[in-house]
Amino acid sequence: MQRRLGFWLAAGWAAVLLLPWHIAEGWPTPWLTGSNDAGGGSALLQGLLLGRWWLLPLALPLLAGLVGALGRDPQGRPRAAWLIGAGLGGLGWLALESLTVAQPGLGLGAALYAVTALVLCAHGLALRGWCKGDVFIVSSIGLVLGSILVFVGYPVIRILLSAVQGNDGHLTLVGLFDKLTDGGIWGLGCVTGAGSVCGVAWNTLALATVVGLMTTVSGLAFALIAVRTGFRFKAALRLVSILPVITPPFVIGLAIILLFGRAGVVTDLMSSLFDIPRSRWIYGMPGVAMAQVLAFTPISFLVLVGVLQGVSPTLEEASQTLRATPWVTFRTVTLPLIRPGLANAFLISFIESLADFGNPLVLGGNFDVLSTKIFFAVVGAAQDQGRAAVLAIILLSFTLSAFVAQRLWLGRRSYTTVSGKGDAGLASPLPTGVRWAATSIAALWTALTLLVYGTILVGGFLKSLGRDNTPTLIHYQTAFGIERGPNGWWFSGSAWDSLFTTLGVSLVAMPLTAALGLLTAYLLVRQNFIGRGAFEFITMLSFAIPGTVIGVSYILAFNTPPIELTGTGLILIIAFVFRNMPVGIRAGIATLSQIDKSLDEASVTLGARSFTTLRRVILPLLRPAIVTAMVYSFVRAITSVSAVIFLVTAKYNLATAYIVGRAEVGEYGLAIAYSSVLIAIMVLALLMIQLLVGERRLGRRASALSVRSSASKVNA
Repeated sequence: MQRRLGFWLAAGWAAVLLLPWHIAEGWPTPWLTGSNDAGGGSALLQGLLLGRWWLLPLALPLLAGLVGALGRDPQGRPRAAWLIGAGLGGLGWLALESLTVAQPGLGLGAALYAVTALVLCAHGLALRGWCKGDVFIVSSIGLVLGSILVFVGYPVIRILLSAVQGNDGHLTLVGLFDKLTDGGIWGLGCVTGAGSVCGVAWNTLALATVVGLMTTVSGLAFALIAVRTGFRFKAALRLVSILPVITPPFVIGLAIILLFGRAGVVTDLMSSLFDIPRSRWIYGMPGVAMAQVLAFTPISFLVLVGVLQGVSPTLEEASQTLRATPWVTFRTVTLPLIRPGLANAFLISFIESLADFGNPLVLGGNFDVLSTKIFFAVVGAAQDQGRAAVLAIILLSFTLSAFVAQRLWLGRRSYTTVSGKGDAGLASPLPTGVRWAATSIAALWTALTLLVYGTILVGGFLKSLGRDNTPTLIHYQTAFGIERGPNGWWFSGSAWDSLFTTLGVSLVAMPLTAALGLLTAYLLVRQNFIGRGAFEFITMLSFAIPGTVIGVSYILAFNTPPIELTGTGLILIIAFVFRNMPVGIRAGIATLSQIDKSLDEASVTLGARSFTTLRRVILPLLRPAIVTAMVYSFVRAITSVSAVIFLVTAKYNLATAYIVGRAEVGEYGLAIAYSSVLIAIMVLALLMIQLLVGERRLGRRASALSVRSSASKVNA
């Protein structure tokens, strides 16, 4: 602890004495000169040379921390009270001076100072016995909670305050009740047309429930085939199953229209062969549900495949020993043990459906949902920010209800299946009916997916799919052309800049998202602390609110000091990290629920600290969750549009913004061509992620099907 305290105190003094305290446009020059123009000098330089006296007291908490580190109590430990006071004092003064004094936005020095103060406070609390005196656990809880409060809670509060603000900007409750009980939101009278239209809240809830159930069942079907059958082409199956995850926005909806619209390819074929009249059935809930099931099933698969791999075959063998049939074993043993995976898969798909606005925007017709209403309230002619906030509150209430229902369904049962004991059992064969049902669902889903992606792949090589089917490479040349000029080769295509920016942002956000998500899951499952349930719900906030609302909330929160980030690449990374982190959390919780806590206890008994236990014992068993978190964060950083559509700039433009811009002006061929390139890049990236992370090894024998296959080869 003495060495750790010395390190963090050195970091705190460096933050005050050396690093730029405010955002520095010309860094490192303002850092060295203390220029007032950019405010890039250190806190000490600005306090002494620029008259910013309010920065000088920042040194006092560090002095208190030094006293606490050097002082000793009767047991010879550092003095906890001094460390706690130093941490709270530093954080308190930093918040007070940055919120009350007009000054530039906080910079690198202020960020490092805040982290140092938080860690000093964590050391003091650990000395007081918090979390059994484990500094790593207390520090992790503080850092995770602090970052979520700053980058999720604060922006959400800013946007939700708009619901009780009048046109003059002052807080008022007048009209809030009328907005919440509006008949257009909760009305039950349905109107026929291009899809049934009820109150927008009921439409949203019905769609999310249907999509959540269908994606969970479909994801389970793929997981059963991948884990419990002798299917030879599992690698190809995994590749096909994750294709929709790596699809840029609007592309699935556009492909469905080109296939099943009034003038679609399938519609033309069915009309000519079977004389089926053309209709607009695809516009409304059927089309939106189809697109969302295609898009979100891979997420359920990624969550469930790791959970299914963790089910102990010994328990299934015990059931068979008691003469249970395969169906009884599957129903009474296997399904109850994967209940955490089923619950988390449904919750993720349910929330994804609530927050999705791209597919309803393209295929909704008269079928309105909350996300599209919020989008038009923000960017429409009315620009009713208060109405958007009210609709966001209703979305949050749906998310909270689903979250509570999931907790009640899981209850306090134990789902531990991975322990330190030997486990050489063989997984029970799937019941015939379950195997055929899973195969049928996977086959139907795969056929529809290949049809959709065949359309996407072909569309990039045609002048105008459905209108002018002349083969051409003009779309790829326009987007990704490379020419030779007087100074050598250069990237002449219009899409190169956005592609390089997107890949850079995604590669930075991917490990941060996975690390933060899995660390949060570890804290939620393995640690007991006050407010853990509320903490878990807060982590889902950014995932539950539509991306357009998140984008607007980030502008409101981070467009002015003390935290001024808009127009930078950093705000894009932060938006991606905290928007996509909940999937890593849910995957980590589902996997950790199966790992026996005795493994942690055995490591601690052997003298390992919690960080060592996490690194050497838990992380190798979390490989399926690591893959899920990294894959999802990477592809969502590339394919997300709603959360960052308001945050991109000319300097930091993203691929999705480019694609949406081309689609808005009718250049569908160029949009599809760019999407095809992104899909190819993401497939290669996913293969590399799987190769680097590897498979989890549980020391179990191969499945019964594999054993039989090997035996038949030997006999042959």
